Amino acid sequence: MIEVYIDGASAGNPGPSGAGIFIKANGNVERYSIPLGMMENHEAEYRALIKALEVCIEKDYRVVSFRTDSQAVNRAIEKEFAKNKVYAPLLEQALQLSKQLDLFFMKWVPSSENKTADELARAAIRKNS
Repeated sequence: MIEVYIDGASAGNPGPSGAGIFIKANGNVERYSIPLGMMENHEAEYRALIKALEVCIEKDYRVVSFRTDSQAVNRAIEKEFAKNKVYAPLLEQALQLSKQLDLFFMKWVPSSENKTADELARAAIRKNS
């Protein structure tokens, strides 16, 4: 099973944002730090999820377990419903991507267990031009 840790971060709300993705795959680790431009923090969290799903599909990772410290994103995935309608299209995109995998599930973890993804997201903020 592939473990995927994700985090989105913004410097300001809205502000320069980034996605951090940390993947443990078959004894190897992969780190992604992706600048996202200007957006709100919750949008950055959803964008991190979408980017991570795209990476998994591209690398043909079929069985994945995602970890996030975003309760809002985790709840939205579990219920397949975004409380804030602004994020509904992002949730729908994530759900469609997740259906391309053989097994996908997400678990909420405390921030202390998601430090690497958080560091990658913060580094991505600095990459915005």
